[in-house]
Amino acid sequence: MSELPEYYFRVRENGAAVYRVDTQNRQRRIEMTEIAVVNVKNGRVKPHGTHELTPEERAAIDDWMDERVALLARRDLDDIHRTIDHLNLTAHWAQSRASDTDLEDVTDRLLLAMHDLRSVLVRKKADRLTKGDRG
Repeated sequence: MSELPEYYFRVRENGAAVYRVDTQNRQRRIEMTEIAVVNVKNGRVKPHGTHELTPEERAAIDDWMDERVALLARRDLDDIHRTIDHLNLTAHWAQSRASDTDLEDVTDRLLLAMHDLRSVLVRKKADRLTKGDRG
């Protein structure tokens, strides 16, 4: 069996519960002791109970948080690229396979969502162009 990591991060919606992993007991069983809860949204690290985090524990948590934030950012961008694909597939569906009933069901919601997205994208592009003129 490969060596287990020293810490385990049980992912939660906004971060993780952090556990110290121990196999150095008489029964050679895996024991996990919760040492902290972390929130990647606000960067908060809250020690569990009366536990005081060691510098090594804090460094491991900080490294995990940095990696997690980067992973979530990559996933966000990947989701956007998938959305572009879905928009293209939706256009093909609407043109080639959708029934009048299907289109009636989705047209207004799609048009509003696309209008909202277009408005945001145009405003953000204008902001970037304006910054470029000033810079």
